[in-house]
Amino acid sequence: MPFLRVPAALALAATLFAPLGLRAENWTLDRALAVARENNPDARLARLRIEGAQALEQQARAAGLPQLALQGGYSASNRAMPAFGSILNQRAFTWTTDFNRPGTIDDLNATGTVAYNLYNGGRSTAHRAAAQAGTQAAEHDARATQQQLETAVVRAYLRIREAREAVTVLASGVRSYAAAVAVAQARFDAGQLLKADLLDLEVQLAQTREAHATARHQAQLAERAFLFVLGREKAADPVELPDDDPALARLVPPSAVDPARRPELAAVEARVRAAEAMVRAARGGRQPTVDAFASYGYDHGWQLNAHADGWVAGVAVAVPLFDGGQTSGKIRQARAELAQAQEQRRQLQLALALEVEQARLAHADATERLAVSARTVAQAEESAALSRARFETGALLAADLIGVETRLLEARLRRTLATIAERAALADLRRALGLPLFD
Repeated sequence: MPFLRVPAALALAATLFAPLGLRAENWTLDRALAVARENNPDARLARLRIEGAQALEQQARAAGLPQLALQGGYSASNRAMPAFGSILNQRAFTWTTDFNRPGTIDDLNATGTVAYNLYNGGRSTAHRAAAQAGTQAAEHDARATQQQLETAVVRAYLRIREAREAVTVLASGVRSYAAAVAVAQARFDAGQLLKADLLDLEVQLAQTREAHATARHQAQLAERAFLFVLGREKAADPVELPDDDPALARLVPPSAVDPARRPELAAVEARVRAAEAMVRAARGGRQPTVDAFASYGYDHGWQLNAHADGWVAGVAVAVPLFDGGQTSGKIRQARAELAQAQEQRRQLQLALALEVEQARLAHADATERLAVSARTVAQAEESAALSRARFETGALLAADLIGVETRLLEARLRRTLATIAERAALADLRRALGLPLFD
């Protein structure tokens, strides 16, 4: 459907900003969406949450890989135990060595160690699965944030158009009342109109001018809100919108009404999988742990001028027998968190079904109001044209003309609001269904 043109509002904006020397910045809806995805704080926070989830996944994967460590140091001592240990590591022991007073012995040691977990009851695998599900949930949350942000951008974009259309409509009302006042003044000067009728028209003109000034301020506020949604920290240049933005025509009604594609639903499903994995990890605490290890070391001492190397390797098994109920408590906690995640999924499914129905009805209502308002404007314009002609000939009272002009003004404003509401409701409906803004 064609969108309303706003040449008068743009001309007014150019008139207002020209003395200030400001250059208007042209914004299409596509450009606004691209800037918002990059600069809006919510979009940036969503990306940072994904990075955090990926970091946790990296940590979980590390538990299933061999662990390699290299350490070294230099020491000297005349205490029996450390000194005698250094002598043995350097293969420098002789039967003449005094065990109680070995003297000052130094040792330079370098050791490399490799450790690998062979079995831990499936805890590492479960933690990796939970971390992967957490990353998926963060990605789905980011997509939901992006859809909400896009809808907010569309609403802010349409709000500017709505405010500027209101400025245009009210400016037309000012011109109509000014023309009526001019006719009334001429009739009053000719003795054909009462002073009270002339004053009524002048009061109505003043009120319309006041509403017009308020509408201009609302348009400026809508610009600031629009730039805020885009994440712009500075708003030095006025906002200019194209007369006909093709992106608005690409905003079409969905072919089916089903919230199954909502990213929030996919995110909560991922969190359920993560909770299930954490239950498996908690249960793994009752299983034995088997680790393999190997190390190689080199020792050198200058006091004895000796050096040697050596290695050690083996397998360690740990079987939990009693931990005071700690593992049982972790299992209960994990099960409770799984039950909470499942209930949150059910709650979200119900809420999404309601949200979709509300969005569908809102769009249907906006579409119907748009059709009715278009017919009302046509009728009001025809009635106003006839009434003005009758007023000029003195066949219509000023009070009746005020009523006709007011109804025309209200009809045009309602059509403007209905046009904006239909586009905004359609954007809300597509978001409620989890669909991209444009097909």
